[in-house]
Amino acid sequence: MKMANYKLFLFPPLAIAYCLFANFLNAQNIKVSAKLDSTSIRIGEQIQIHLSIQYQAGKNKIQIQWPALTDTIVGKVEIVNISKTDTTRPYKNDSLTFLQTKNITITSFDSGYYALPPFTFLVNGDTTHPYETEALLLQVRNVKVDTTKDIKDIKQPLSVPFSWKELLPYVYWTLGLIAAILLIVYLTKKLSKEKTKQPIDNKPKIPPHILALEELDKLRRENLLQEGKIKLYHSRITDILRYYIESRFKIPAMEQTSDEIMTSFKSLVIDPESMSKLKQIFLLSDLVKFAKEEPLPNENALSLNNAIDFIKGTLREERTEKNETIAGV
Repeated sequence: MKMANYKLFLFPPLAIAYCLFANFLNAQNIKVSAKLDSTSIRIGEQIQIHLSIQYQAGKNKIQIQWPALTDTIVGKVEIVNISKTDTTRPYKNDSLTFLQTKNITITSFDSGYYALPPFTFLVNGDTTHPYETEALLLQVRNVKVDTTKDIKDIKQPLSVPFSWKELLPYVYWTLGLIAAILLIVYLTKKLSKEKTKQPIDNKPKIPPHILALEELDKLRRENLLQEGKIKLYHSRITDILRYYIESRFKIPAMEQTSDEIMTSFKSLVIDPESMSKLKQIFLLSDLVKFAKEEPLPNENALSLNNAIDFIKGTLREERTEKNETIAGV
C-alpha cells in the first residue's frame, strides 16, 4: 500500500520533467539567425539582412511563421525589398533537416547608430515559445566633404555614342511607307490603262422594232408548225412581243403575265386595233400553253400576222409623235 502511494506521488514531477526535456530537445533542433552584410554604410547605401531558420521535420509537419515586416524596421531604417523564401537541405546525408532563408534589402538617409531589434519566428503557431534572432547594430555614415576645395558644378550630361541599331526601325518604317506609296501609284496607273484599253462600242444600237420584226420573219421561215411544235411556236411569238414591249414602252413585260401586260397598256395611248390584235395573240398563246388548245392553221397564221401588225402599228404611232413634236417647235 505504501509502495503504490509512493509511485503516485512521483508521477506528476516526472511527467513535467519529461515535457520540459522534450521541449528542450525541440528547441535544440530549431536555429534562427540574422546577419548583416556590413555593420556600417553610407547614407543612401543599400545592404541586406540575411534571415534564416533551420529545423528538423519528422512525421509531424512544421509550419514556420516569419517575422511580420513593414516599410521600416526601426527609426529611419527603410526596407527596400524583401526576397522570396528559399527552402533547402543544408546537409546531404540528412533528409530531415531543412533551412529556410530570406533576404531583406534596407537603407537609411539619416546618419547615426541604429539598433535593429531581434526578429521573431513562430513554429506551429506556438506564441508561448517564440524563436528570436540576435539584435543587430547598424551605423549610417555621412559622406565626407572636403571644405578646403572649391564647390564643383554639376556634371553635364554624358554624350551617348551614335548607334545604327537605334536608327534601323525608323529606316524600316520609312522604306515600308515609300513601298506602299509606290504600290498604290502603280496599281492606279495600271487600272487607268486597262480602262482606256477597253474597246468602245461605237456601233449604233439596233431599234427594238427591227430586231422584233427580224425574229418574226425568222420564225415564219422555220417549220415549227409542220413539226407539230405548236406550243413552242406561240411561245416564240409572245417572247418576241414581250421583248419589244419592254424595250419600246418600258414595261417589265418579260416578268409579267398576259393580263398584267394588258393592264399596263391602259395608261398608254395605243389605238384600239393594235390592242385588239395584241389581246388575240396573248389569249391564244395562253390557251395553247395552259389549256392544251389546238388552234386551226389560220389561227396560227393570224397570231404571227397580228404580231407584225402590232409592231408596225405602234412604230407608226412613234414616228407620228416625233413628227408632231418637231412640227410644234
